[in-house]
Amino acid sequence: MVALTSFTSVFWTELLKAYRSRVPMVTTLGFMAFPVVGGLFMFIMKDPERAKAMGLVGTKAQLLSGGAADWQSYFDFLSMGTVGAGAIFFAFIIAWIFGREFSDHTAKELLALPIRRSTIVLAKFALSALWIMALSALLFVVSLGVGAALALPGGSAELAASSFRNLMAAAFLTLLTTPLVAWFASAGRGYLAPLGWAFGTLGMSQIAGVLGWADRFPWAVPGAFSMMFSVMYGKDTQALGLHSYVLVVLTCILGVAATVVFWRSADQAK
Repeated sequence: MVALTSFTSVFWTELLKAYRSRVPMVTTLGFMAFPVVGGLFMFIMKDPERAKAMGLVGTKAQLLSGGAADWQSYFDFLSMGTVGAGAIFFAFIIAWIFGREFSDHTAKELLALPIRRSTIVLAKFALSALWIMALSALLFVVSLGVGAALALPGGSAELAASSFRNLMAAAFLTLLTTPLVAWFASAGRGYLAPLGWAFGTLGMSQIAGVLGWADRFPWAVPGAFSMMFSVMYGKDTQALGLHSYVLVVLTCILGVAATVVFWRSADQAK
C-alpha cells in the first residue's frame, strides 16, 4: 500500500512537470502533422490534375500511398507513419522525461528523496506510455476529421475499428522498443545519446527490412507489422512469428531493467 501511494505521488508529480512544459504541445503539433500529410497525398491522388495546377507532385504521392485515394490507403499510411515517426517522436518524449533531470540539474535532488529509485523510474515509464498511447489515439481522431473533409470513399465503421486497432497495436509495438532510450538518457545525462540511439536503430531497422530480417530485429518488427517495408521495398517482410514479439518484449524488459539498475546504483548527479 505504501509502495502504491509512493508510485501515485511520483506519477502525479511527473504528470505535473509535463503539464507545465511546452513539450506536450510541441510533440502533439508535430505528430498531428502526419494525418495532414496523409490527407495531402490522398488529395493529390484523388484529383491529380488539380494538384498539378497547384504545383504538387502527384507521382510521389502515388508511390507513398500505395495507389488508391480511399480510407484503406489513408489508414495504412497512418499506421506506417506512426511506426516511422513514432520511433523518433516516442524516443524524444522518453529522452525528455528522463534526460531533463540531468540537463536541468534536478537529478541530484530527485535521487536524494526518500523514495525508492525504482518507483521513480517506473512512474516515468508509466507517464511515457500514457503520453505516447494518448498521442496515437489523438492522431487517429484527427485522421477521421481529415478523411471526412476529403470525402474519401470506402469508409465503414468496421474499417475504422480495425484500423484503429492496427494503429494502436503498431504504436504499442513501437513503444515496447523504446525503453533503452531511457537508459541512454540517464547514463548519457541528457538528450544527445538517446536521440542518437533512436536514429541509429531506425536506420538499422530499415536495413533489416531490406535484407528480410525484420522478424529477427526487434526495432524492425513494428515496421513489418504495419507493412512499411512491403510498401517501401516491394517485398513481403511481414512474416512475423511468435519469436518476433518475444524479442520485442525482451527488448522492453531489458530497457526497463537497465534503467532501474542505473538509477539504483547512480550516485548523486554532478
